[in-house]
Amino acid sequence: MRKLTRRAALAVGASGVALTVVGWGSDARAAAKEAADEVAKFTGGKTAEQGKISIELPEIAENGNTVPLTVSVNAPMTADNYVSDVLVVSEGNPNPGMITFHFTPLSGKAEAQTRIRLAATQNIVVVAKTSGGQFYIGQKQVKVTIGGCGG
Repeated sequence: MRKLTRRAALAVGASGVALTVVGWGSDARAAAKEAADEVAKFTGGKTAEQGKISIELPEIAENGNTVPLTVSVNAPMTADNYVSDVLVVSEGNPNPGMITFHFTPLSGKAEAQTRIRLAATQNIVVVAKTSGGQFYIGQKQVKVTIGGCGG
């Protein structure tokens, strides 16, 4: 029986890790179609109007692990007409639906801040739903660089 040397064991382990990483890169990211399906599910198939949504994201994120995001919707927040939900969707992460914010008229303003994790350069899509059943949509691209190199 042949002995397994330390060098051979390291080579086998390294090649297994390399194959796993290559596999993650191709299958683990959501496609634009999956993101669109997530938006369609949120809107119930209704068409969303462009505008009224402000998305604050850096144009270039040097570290995709913690990207600041601020979303605000320019809409009334009265008892009869207010923004009830805001969905944030990514076109390049493993799960396209990133977060949903819920608001009431007592929120005063439809605005939220958080930090998101981005796997690669991609579009971030934001959809807002009003209590009256209207939908607004906006999007912004973020270029994610790893260690200062293009992504």
